[in-house]
Amino acid sequence: MLIVHVSVHVLPEAVEAFIDATRANAHASRLEPGVVRFDVVQSLDDPTRFALVEAYRDDAAAAAHKETAHYATWRDTVAPMMAEPRTSQRFADVDYPG
Repeated sequence: MLIVHVSVHVLPEAVEAFIDATRANAHASRLEPGVVRFDVVQSLDDPTRFALVEAYRDDAAAAAHKETAHYATWRDTVAPMMAEPRTSQRFADVDYPG
C-alpha cells in the first residue's frame, strides 16, 4: 500500500471554495477501485492549512488517480487558491487498517 500526505496552504479568502472543490474530489476519489482511503483534514490552529491523506492499493492506483477527470478539475480549480505550492510525502504502511 502507498500512503500519500499532501500538505496544502490556501489563501484565507479561498478557504470555503477550497473545501468545496476538495470535498468533490475526495468523494469521487473514494469511488476509484485503487483508493483505500481519501481523507481531508483542516488545521485547528490555522484554518488555511489542510492535509490530504490518501491511501492507494499500489503505485499504479496512485498514478491512475492523477489521470482522472475529477483530479484534473480539482488541480486546475484550486491552483489559484494556493498561498504556496502544495507538497507531498509518500509512506509505506506499517500497520494500516485498510
